[in-house]
Amino acid sequence: MSRTDVAATIAAVRAAMAATPRENFLRAEQVGLAGVDGPLPIGAGQTNSQPRTVFDMLTALRVHPGQRVLDVGAGSGWTTVLLARLVGETGTVIGVERIPELAAWGAGNVAAAGLGWARLQAAEPGVLGRPQDGPYQRILVSAEARQVPGELLEQLAEHGVMVIPVDGHLLRVRPGHRDADLGRYTFVPLVSGA
Repeated sequence: MSRTDVAATIAAVRAAMAATPRENFLRAEQVGLAGVDGPLPIGAGQTNSQPRTVFDMLTALRVHPGQRVLDVGAGSGWTTVLLARLVGETGTVIGVERIPELAAWGAGNVAAAGLGWARLQAAEPGVLGRPQDGPYQRILVSAEARQVPGELLEQLAEHGVMVIPVDGHLLRVRPGHRDADLGRYTFVPLVSGA
């Protein structure tokens, strides 16, 4: 990726974050902390991720307009809406969340953003991701796995990219390529098969 492409990606992510106030995706008691660069609880042991981490993940994902994106562990819907801003009207973003109460709240937050090409829904029990709507050019995972899940790799398009925390490290995964280690990060655990 050229310097110009990197600069364009960073600018697009910054613009998406500026257009998507974090406070719209926090519980009422956390809204006053929206500017804190740290994870904030959203219920059920889940968090709204640290803004710097979200910025790093989205930059590494290199989302382009028109792409089909899967957002795993979508929680409050913040990353789903950020991704929707990056893909634009010609793209599609599907967020999935395994905790039904969070999925319902997150879906409301996504709907309130008014970006009709994005949706958030409850994950199907025992299913990781949303294979029936794949393949995806990009997959963002906001929960830490012990290893790169094969189920998600199968949902990734041939030249797709997945950004996922694995065993304490944030990885950029592309089919047929060695995973790029983006550094140490801490996330809530990824639960599959539940």
